[in-house]
Amino acid sequence: MAALELYTTRARVWIPDVEEVWKSAELIKDYKNEDTSLQLTLEDGTNIEHKLDPKKKNLPYLRNPDILVGENDLTALSYLHEPAVLHNLKVRFIDSKLIYTYCGIVLVAINPYEPLPIYGTDIINAYSGQNMGDMDPHIFAVAEEAYKQMARDERNQSIIVSGESGAGKTVSAKYAMRYFATVSGSASEANVEDKVLASNPIMEAIGNAKTTRNDNSSRFGKYIEIGFDTRYRIIGANMRTYLLEKSRVVFQADEERNYHIFYQLCASSHLPEFKILKLSSANDFLYTRQGRSPVIEGVDDTKELSTTRNAFTLLGINESYQMGLFQVLAAILHLGNVEIKDRDSDSSLIPPNNPHLMAFCQLVGVAYPDMSQWLCHRKLKTATETYVKPLPRLQATNARDALSKHIYAKLFNWIVEHVNKALITNVKQHSFIGVLDIYGFETFEINSFEQFCINYANEKLQQQFNMHVFKLEQEEYMKEEIPWTLIDFYDNQPCINLIEAKMGVLDLLDEECKMPRGSDDSWAQKLYNTHLKTCSLFQKPRMSNRAFIIQHFADKVEYQCEGFLEKNKDTVNEEQINVLKASKFDLLVELFQDEEKATSPTGQVPGTGGRTRLSIKPDKGRDKSSKEHKKTVGCQFRNSLQMLMETLNATTPHYVRCIKPNDFKLAFSFDPKRAVQQLRACGVLETIRISAAGFPSRWTYQEFFSRYRVLMKQKDVLADKKLTCKNVLEKLVQDQDKYQFGKTKIFFRAGQVAYLEKLRADKLRAACIRIQKTIRCWLARKKYLRKRSAAITIQRFTRGYQARCLAKFLRRTQAATTIQKYQRMCVERKRYRQKQAAALAMQTILRAYMARQKYQALLREHKAVIIQKHVRGWLARCWYKRCLYSIVYLQCCIRRMKARRELKKLKIEARSVEHFKKLNKGMENKIMQLQRKIDEQNKDSRSLNEKLVSLENSYSTESEKMRGELGRLRGAEEDAKNKTNQVSSLLEELEKLKKELRVTQQEKKTIEDWAQTYRDEMETLVSELKDQNGSLKKEKDDLNRMIQEQSQQMTEKMVRSIAEETQQLETDLNEERSRYQNLLSEHLRLEEKYDDLKEALSSNVTKPGHRRTDSTHSSNESEYTYNSEYAELEDGSRAAEDVTRGIDTSLTLKLQKRLTELEQEKQSLRNELENKEEQFQRARARDDVEFKKARGAELEYESLKRQELESENKKLKHNLAEMRQSLLGNAAANSGAPGSPAYKVLLDQLNTSCEELDVRKEEVLILRSQLVSQKEAMHHKDEKGTMTEPSVFVDDVSKLKDSDEIKQAYIGLKDTNRLLEHQLQTQRRTHDNEVETLRGELQSVKEENSRQQQLLAQNLQLPPEARIEASLQHEITRLTNENLDLMEQLEKQDRTIRKLKKQLKVYSKRIGEMGAGQTEGQTSPGQMVEEPIHPVNIPRREKDFQGMLEYKREDELKLVKNLILELKPRGVAVNLIPGLPAYILFMCLRHADYLNDDQKVRTLLTSTINSIKKILKKRGDDFETVSFWLSNTCRFLHCLKQYSGDEAFMKHNSSRQNEHCLSNFDLAEYRQVISDLAIQIYQQLIKCMENILQPMIVSGMLEHETIQGVSGVKPTGLRKRTSSIADEGTYTLDSILRQLNAFHSTMCQHGTDPELIKQVVKQQFYIIGAVTLNNLLLRKDMCSWSKGMQIRYNVSQLEEWLRDKGLMTCGAKETLEPLIQAAQLLQVKKKTDEDAEAICSMCQALTTAQIVKVLNLYTPVNEFEERVSVAFIRTIQTRLRDRCESPQLLMDTKMIYPVTFPFNPSSLALETIQIPGSLNLGFLTRV
Repeated sequence: MAALELYTTRARVWIPDVEEVWKSAELIKDYKNEDTSLQLTLEDGTNIEHKLDPKKKNLPYLRNPDILVGENDLTALSYLHEPAVLHNLKVRFIDSKLIYTYCGIVLVAINPYEPLPIYGTDIINAYSGQNMGDMDPHIFAVAEEAYKQMARDERNQSIIVSGESGAGKTVSAKYAMRYFATVSGSASEANVEDKVLASNPIMEAIGNAKTTRNDNSSRFGKYIEIGFDTRYRIIGANMRTYLLEKSRVVFQADEERNYHIFYQLCASSHLPEFKILKLSSANDFLYTRQGRSPVIEGVDDTKELSTTRNAFTLLGINESYQMGLFQVLAAILHLGNVEIKDRDSDSSLIPPNNPHLMAFCQLVGVAYPDMSQWLCHRKLKTATETYVKPLPRLQATNARDALSKHIYAKLFNWIVEHVNKALITNVKQHSFIGVLDIYGFETFEINSFEQFCINYANEKLQQQFNMHVFKLEQEEYMKEEIPWTLIDFYDNQPCINLIEAKMGVLDLLDEECKMPRGSDDSWAQKLYNTHLKTCSLFQKPRMSNRAFIIQHFADKVEYQCEGFLEKNKDTVNEEQINVLKASKFDLLVELFQDEEKATSPTGQVPGTGGRTRLSIKPDKGRDKSSKEHKKTVGCQFRNSLQMLMETLNATTPHYVRCIKPNDFKLAFSFDPKRAVQQLRACGVLETIRISAAGFPSRWTYQEFFSRYRVLMKQKDVLADKKLTCKNVLEKLVQDQDKYQFGKTKIFFRAGQVAYLEKLRADKLRAACIRIQKTIRCWLARKKYLRKRSAAITIQRFTRGYQARCLAKFLRRTQAATTIQKYQRMCVERKRYRQKQAAALAMQTILRAYMARQKYQALLREHKAVIIQKHVRGWLARCWYKRCLYSIVYLQCCIRRMKARRELKKLKIEARSVEHFKKLNKGMENKIMQLQRKIDEQNKDSRSLNEKLVSLENSYSTESEKMRGELGRLRGAEEDAKNKTNQVSSLLEELEKLKKELRVTQQEKKTIEDWAQTYRDEMETLVSELKDQNGSLKKEKDDLNRMIQEQSQQMTEKMVRSIAEETQQLETDLNEERSRYQNLLSEHLRLEEKYDDLKEALSSNVTKPGHRRTDSTHSSNESEYTYNSEYAELEDGSRAAEDVTRGIDTSLTLKLQKRLTELEQEKQSLRNELENKEEQFQRARARDDVEFKKARGAELEYESLKRQELESENKKLKHNLAEMRQSLLGNAAANSGAPGSPAYKVLLDQLNTSCEELDVRKEEVLILRSQLVSQKEAMHHKDEKGTMTEPSVFVDDVSKLKDSDEIKQAYIGLKDTNRLLEHQLQTQRRTHDNEVETLRGELQSVKEENSRQQQLLAQNLQLPPEARIEASLQHEITRLTNENLDLMEQLEKQDRTIRKLKKQLKVYSKRIGEMGAGQTEGQTSPGQMVEEPIHPVNIPRREKDFQGMLEYKREDELKLVKNLILELKPRGVAVNLIPGLPAYILFMCLRHADYLNDDQKVRTLLTSTINSIKKILKKRGDDFETVSFWLSNTCRFLHCLKQYSGDEAFMKHNSSRQNEHCLSNFDLAEYRQVISDLAIQIYQQLIKCMENILQPMIVSGMLEHETIQGVSGVKPTGLRKRTSSIADEGTYTLDSILRQLNAFHSTMCQHGTDPELIKQVVKQQFYIIGAVTLNNLLLRKDMCSWSKGMQIRYNVSQLEEWLRDKGLMTCGAKETLEPLIQAAQLLQVKKKTDEDAEAICSMCQALTTAQIVKVLNLYTPVNEFEERVSVAFIRTIQTRLRDRCESPQLLMDTKMIYPVTFPFNPSSLALETIQIPGSLNLGFLTRV
């Protein structure tokens, strides 16, 4: 397409700039062919005119669209040129903080000068197994590609890491090796990968140093070959080194350091073991203080030396060798401090007793005079004689430095050799991956021999790189069948020929070195004469005759000839070497033992400067002494470089180019000038140029169709997408040379993708304009309609307002008239009412005065009457009291006299014993009689008192009447007498009263006024009090509200705290479960390792005869865990004594130690068990002897008295029942009173018992007397007979010649005596206990009764509501206490029952073993008399099926084989009931338990567990098999719980199921073992499921477009197109859902517990969410708005699947929360502070690192989206910096939630289970 189409207004271009190299600008005017300049606007708004070359008219580079900026692969850019590459790297490095970028086959790594969290194990796991283009660029992706191609193509690989010093080459190589060590592991237990990584600190210590550009610069090149076996596990490594910078040992520039090891030794000189080295501070030695920078900031040299020493130890270099190395290094430092002085102009000397030289000689073990002599002299040989020539001081100093460099080079060589020995193993190497860490292209102000060698090596590597890139391009074109045209690319073969060809620079240098008087000047003249006119790449500087210029592929370099010859020769004084060879220090002699034979692995020649190659690979010809020794450094370097190129050409190379962004080591600071220099030097731009020369942009047809579907019309879209793309391209791009159609891809020339993007953007822009136009029209019309509606509404409301105003005026006029009418009427009525009120007031006053006069008269009369009444009453009462006192006193005297007489009689009677007995005997009756008498007397007394009160009342009434009548008569008489005398006094009194009336009226008026004032004051006070009351009420309400709010807050706080504590407890529980289950998985791994070791042993050694281990003494968990392994470990330990190759000694010793401990523990347990059995046997023997002795007499005794005891027992039970009934019947009415029925019953029974006891005592006395008489009669017959041994006495009596009557009588009397005594004591104890019990019950009833009465009295005083509440509370308390007592009793009884059951099992088992249970009719001493002993092990034949299966012991292997090992899960799951194998195994186990066969139970369980493990190990990758056995293992575990007999597991059982419980064995410990097995199966199921889901997740959740057309595909680079493996079909979301359905249906068919299915589904969704989020965080191309929509849609589909399956409550949705929030983060706005706040509150499940990573990776797919600004990301970081969370970026995809197995009983009855014939279990018999 023409330039006119591209260089139009608003087109953006790149123009050169002095500071920024390239600057962006925008055209403000279209370009025309005749224009000589371009009108541009810079980004800062400045308008400039860009002049064009009138001859070439080279237009400036066009800038790529913004959507292509920041791409992972530089080849994905449409315009491939230097400014585009530089800008893309800068945007990724500065804005996105991404240090890795692909450039075709090259990985560009920019040193961030800051540690980044992108190299952890989680990142390694994320990149493991991924295609190189699927993930963001990373060194791990290159390492994975190399590892994968090595395994797939079986071809050795190489990773070539190059770059400037300080660019990060060593770190990149280190991370690559770490990746191989982590991913592949090692082939043995020798931890080879750790040794490979341990070589890094050693090589850094002896080969790295601080420079002005890098604090840890590698001053040598190395190529490490990491070897792999046939299974691609690390078996060893080999290292080659190149061009060590020896001159750094003796000289360092400013701000630089010597090699790290010297400063580490000086920093550790205070350690005791280093005192012999005589070291001090680094500033005290010449070789370490020249750079004046002995310390690196942030580096502790003491710790670094400790790390170095640990690495030496790990690689097998012991402490003695380490100290020897340190002695040599310290000697070098002391040698540098040896001061050489001038003796004269031609000679020099060393002062005697130089301390540093003495220290040097002591450390290396040489003679001080010899070394002092040859440091200042040299030996010259001629044909006839030898001369010793003194050296000037300068030459002697150079000779000293040359010796130091030579010693260090030898030491370096020795260390490398021993490191390689430690890394080499005996396992045959199948393939290797080489990591080349070599210096990059160097150019300084002064370039010497070292830079020449370095740039020569880079020329060779660049040539190899160009050829490889060219080859890949050619293969790609041929694969796609694109016409291949030769691409013109830079070939640096002429430059290489200039250096290494015949008569080249190196050849002429070697020739000049052979000349006797050769010099740098003569060599320079030869170069000028040979190449100046013949080679265009060779130039001579204008101002110098001792320098030359070579045009390298990267840049022109000027080399100074001074020092070339000396560095190429690399000579050293032979006499000094001979002195060192004569050393007494063995290590030093070992270093120089190859001098004469030239057996140095590298052919190293000692010299005075420069770098030299050090390779430890031994040469074949060790006899080539002189020639090898005379080779120059240049020749050696050329040969070693040739060998390296041969190795690289034989491998598949992978390139890593390290870029140094700035020279000041600033974190994430980008200097464009320095970056461009390195891009040109490392070949990145050459790769871009080669790609741009052909068809750099390549799209698959599907990608092109998806991206540019918007440019097609509906009629253009055909069924064949390939044909559709061809038709559209022919219309869009007229020039067919701009693109080519391949088999699977479309190839575009440079700039065509940008053109298509422009067309797409224009089309989308036009569509946006149309959409905007339509929306704006719709908005404008909507606004117009809204305004019109508003106007109509305003008019309507205005007219209504006017109408309302008129109506209001009319209403007001009418209201005014009405008001006037009523006002006038009110005035007249008021006037009338005033007149009426005045008249009424006058009448009221007059009538009130008259009433008051009458009232006063009546009041005086009434008061006089009252006074008379009280006086007469008082007189009558005084008379009555005197009479009453006299009567009472008289009665007391009489009663006292009678009482004294009665007391005297009672005292006399009390002295009589008979009376006392009668009194005691009849005490109860008398008490009852007295009680009745007292009651009767109380009743009589109450009646008499009532009569007395009534009489007193009547008497007082009559007396009052009489007194009143008498007073009235006397008053009348007195009145009559005094009336005549009182008339005059009354008149006077009347006058006084009138005066008093007037005074009273005045006082009344005063009081009324005061009352009115007081009333007003009170009213004021009341109002104030009301106001205060109101305010107080308000305050009270406020306080109540505050109290309620505080209580609510406290409640909420408590709820939150409880919830948090609950959550914390749940978290701790899950952590403990997870920890325990991790231990189980580790145990399983160790078991597998043990099996592998056992197989290795069996393959190398013939096993002796198999020995079985006795397992009859244990039934616990340890028997399962170790029982089957003891015998194997015993045999294995014996066989391992002769087999040590291939087995880790430490592991074997650990296993043997563990085996010994277990055997000792087993033996101790066995001995303890035998001792217990012996004690039991002895005790049992004693019991049997005593039992046999006592049994004869006891049988007859028991048979005679059994009926009597039964009758007594019935009688006692009857009496007890009577007492309880009487107690229950009368508990409410004084049941404990002496006269109550219960009390009578107790007394009657007590009296009866006492009488019976007396009778028994009399019988015992009679029998004893008879027995004594019989004994005395027989005593003279046998003096040895005793009364205490019935059996002996019987034998003696049987010898009598008399009849048997005497013997029988004696025996009968003796038995009767024993019987009566035993019965008496038993009854006495029984009666005492019963009486005490009844008394306690009576007391408790009394207390309860009194408490109830008190409660009733209290309740009666309460209101009805409180009464009911108190009653209920009391009842609840009582019931609670009773329930607690009953529960305690129940628990006690349960414990007793379990204890008795266990004892019964043990004794039954022992009796069965000893044969003691065969005798019918015998009973143990502890049994009841009427309970006969049944045989223990005699099985009963049941009439119906009992749910058990019987099998013979020899059929056990067949059972396990048919039911577990050879069972097909699919047939069982489809045709039979779920869990059938578990039911069958449990039914077999029930029969073994029914037979009480301990051995059979253990062997069956052990065989079952081991067989399940075996089948899972064999078919552990089959999900169906693992799910099947997980379900059956859980069902077997549930059966063991359901039928264990424990109350907790029997709640849901039927009565029939309870009958099937295990009766003889407690298998709780085996349940734990089977639970652990279920956990292991669950973990294996999760791993199997993860392996199936893993390939689907990324493709289905991220890559596949579930919503078509939402996300446009962006251009991709070379890496995406050249995937390391072929496509295997694209997985979609439907594939994931189908697989989830398959998992779910399989588990349901197998009968897996629903709770377990929920846990599996939760784990599945966690894996899906974690893998998806991890890939999202590592793929920049997936972080876009449209991809967020795709993810949210996919998650909604997963939630819909959960909803369909009824699994929404299983917690699976919560595991997707981080992924959901990440998708929301991609879609929300990301501009303002409000957006930042919303993001922080929304993304609670994401960590800060994850949020920042997503924002950094966010990439717009279309031009209408905007990138996230750096300021916004910093705002997010500021807001989230207070979060306390893990800094880990990726989620742990290996994490497994702890699993639980909730108890799930089965309703299936065991007796209904039928065994199908397909299982081949015909040998099982139903019982």
